[in-house]
Amino acid sequence: MNTQILNQTLSEAHDTGELGDFTASRRLLFIALLAIPIGAASSYVALALLRLIGLFTNLAYFQRWSTALVSPAANRLGAAAILVPVGGALLVGLMARYGSERIRGHGIPEAIESILLHGSRVPPRLAVLKPVSAAISIGSGGPFGAEGPIIMTGGALGSMIAQFFHLSGAERKTLLVAGAAAGMAATFAAPLSAVLLAVELLLFEWKPRSMIPVALASATAGALRRYLLGAGPLFPMAPHAALIGPQGLAGCVAAGLLAGLFSVLLTSAVYAAEDGFQRLPFHWMWWPAIGGLVVGLGGLVFPQALGVGYDTIGSLLQGDVPRTTIAGILLVKSLIWAVALGSGTSGGVLAPLLMMGGALGGVEAMFLPAEGAGFWPLIGMGAILGGTMRSPFTGIVFALELTHNFNALLPLLVANTIAYGVTVLLLKRSILTEKLSRRGFHLSREYAVDPLEVLFVREVMRTNVLAFRSNETMEEFGRWFRAGHSPRGQHLYPVLDEQQKVASVITRKDLKEILERPHPPGATIGSLARRTPVLARTNEPLRRVVYRMAEKQLTRMPVVDPEAGDKLAGMVSLQDLLRGRVRNLAEERARERVLRLRLPNAGKREEA
Repeated sequence: MNTQILNQTLSEAHDTGELGDFTASRRLLFIALLAIPIGAASSYVALALLRLIGLFTNLAYFQRWSTALVSPAANRLGAAAILVPVGGALLVGLMARYGSERIRGHGIPEAIESILLHGSRVPPRLAVLKPVSAAISIGSGGPFGAEGPIIMTGGALGSMIAQFFHLSGAERKTLLVAGAAAGMAATFAAPLSAVLLAVELLLFEWKPRSMIPVALASATAGALRRYLLGAGPLFPMAPHAALIGPQGLAGCVAAGLLAGLFSVLLTSAVYAAEDGFQRLPFHWMWWPAIGGLVVGLGGLVFPQALGVGYDTIGSLLQGDVPRTTIAGILLVKSLIWAVALGSGTSGGVLAPLLMMGGALGGVEAMFLPAEGAGFWPLIGMGAILGGTMRSPFTGIVFALELTHNFNALLPLLVANTIAYGVTVLLLKRSILTEKLSRRGFHLSREYAVDPLEVLFVREVMRTNVLAFRSNETMEEFGRWFRAGHSPRGQHLYPVLDEQQKVASVITRKDLKEILERPHPPGATIGSLARRTPVLARTNEPLRRVVYRMAEKQLTRMPVVDPEAGDKLAGMVSLQDLLRGRVRNLAEERARERVLRLRLPNAGKREEA
């Protein structure tokens, strides 16, 4: 982003006149109008990707031309089925090396990287290579979901459309995320979850300027999904009791703890596998093939581990899965998923996490209170999502939208919160952000009000400021300056007109240079000061001043008081702005006891 665009963005976003709760402008309407067709187009992209997955699955395992989604578990290839994931992974490795390396991975970290590091610009070829590589990977038995690639592909579509318009980086980001959310909404019939995922993982802000377009795109895709793929829910199940007793809630706490620990194990396993592949002495193009071999062997032992596994997830939620299947998911599916994902192939994580969370819930159902068929698998699914992806609200709402079992809201809230707390305390990074960290970038996912937004200039400005009159002659100033009256610590001097308003400014360095060279007789400071003043106002929040300093490349500026006719009120500098941060640090770190309990007879005992 060049300086001109940066200046325009800062001035538009942070110098909008009167203060208000939000900074949205009329540009929001234009971006929202663009987001709606992006949402519609992304729903068709999701349909195309699902059809591609079905086509490659049928070709690879059943040697027939069909786009229907089927499970590879029913294949009759025998031991030859081991070679299918290897062949698919080889194709993905070739596409990554000679097409685009950014197709590697499960999609969401790549979308985050595009937003944070590439100005929300996604190359057009990625919009083609990512879905095709994901379809090949999943269709050849890869134990992944379609949602990550759809999120990346929908985001690429939104980014491409945005690049045809004269937009800022923030606006391109909004349209990229709108396409990503719409793709997820169409895939899972979960438009609200898609918006929450966008907020918790992709937008890095909670502002109307981004939330409204993303929500409209997601709603558009959710509405079209009914005509393209069916209305949903994806995994219907009978509602459970609206209220569960103390034992059931205690069970949710236990389920959350187990889900949090399992999330830590899964995240560690993925990156342990990636570390292992990093040590191999040959090019990364061949790593997916090794991962494919592990997938093929795992599929030979436990065929249900292959592919997306939507049918197995549905069975878990119905509560009719045998213990051998649960054991196979927890052992085989988890292993081949971690190895394949660590190898750098293409595929998503949501569907595998749902399956593994459901299997964990199946184990919990053996010893936790009976709350109905599929109850604990549902709680396990939501908690695993909330813990592994560090997105608790997405995990809760996603589980509800997938099943329409809204009576499970309270149990899901308890389990997700506990799982989220466990992973936050035990892991510095999530399965999504660890990849970015390994590339040398830091990403904070904590949203809070900037302390500079709630502090005003009048609270930190310095009022002991030296200012000059514009009609003061340089001879008068020279005598005063040589007498040693020049104040220390002040490097910028306001020059005031007859109404005591700031007419210009002059630096300490400029004053010395003026005194050292000849100047016309009777020359005044006002005639020699050529700098146009950039002012702060007493009623402005500090963050607005910070942006103005960044925009104008200044470190200090005079402060005027609008209530006093814009007369000079003081000076504010970067050092003063840092004091706002110091106040915030004090609130974070200083601990004190505000209230103390006093026993009624304590004073009498002391007197005695």
